[in-house]
Amino acid sequence: MTEPPMTEPASGPRIEAMALIPARGGSKSVPRKNVRIVGGKPLIAWSIEDALKATRVTRVIVSTDDDEIAEIARAWGAEVPFRRPAEISGDVSVDYDFHRHALEWLRKEEGYEPEQVVLLRPTTPDRHPAVIDAAIGLFAAHPEADSLRSVSPASFSPYKMWRLQENGYLTPVVTLEGRRESYNLPRQLLPQAWHHDGYIDITRPRTVFELGSVTGSVVLPFMIQDQSIDIDVEQEIDEADRVLLNRLD
Repeated sequence: MTEPPMTEPASGPRIEAMALIPARGGSKSVPRKNVRIVGGKPLIAWSIEDALKATRVTRVIVSTDDDEIAEIARAWGAEVPFRRPAEISGDVSVDYDFHRHALEWLRKEEGYEPEQVVLLRPTTPDRHPAVIDAAIGLFAAHPEADSLRSVSPASFSPYKMWRLQENGYLTPVVTLEGRRESYNLPRQLLPQAWHHDGYIDITRPRTVFELGSVTGSVVLPFMIQDQSIDIDVEQEIDEADRVLLNRLD
């Protein structure tokens, strides 16, 4: 099971860190995946529980457009103070939309604004609360950063990848400056690439409101050395079920 090393102690001054768990009702690749039973409980429950156990998370809010998900989220201890509008709950909706909606609603209705918005996608259910705390602490120590993004070593180098042009021929996805035909270089001579793994992302309200982004331009890496679960297709549900049941043993 994924258990990244601590990179920042969990102790320190109180930080207003709001966990935001996005959970749409619709999903074409895995229908109703957020309420599917995985490891003996609804998939979304894993992220809610880990957020509640993290000592530095001060609120746990689920952003959903779905009544059943809202009911389950509340039953497992999360807040569901609003419904996400249908127009930002489709298959191609982006993270920025539900971040801004949540922050605007909380600012208007409660006068509340966190220092950090900690994004925990339900599709990664094998997190550790101590690692969530570590990421919050690391981000707090870097006020210059617009966001934090967890990354793990990429399995395939982008310097070896190609895309198909409209004319039917190939062109490299990325090239190494100063090296001719960098795609033909041995893997050992190419820079290490890092994959956005979805374990945890953190942003600031100012990044959302002032930069119109959840990422910004100053992105702090949070290194995850082992691969975590990332449920995107049906067969990954069964694998996640096995891993999470072992976690309970």
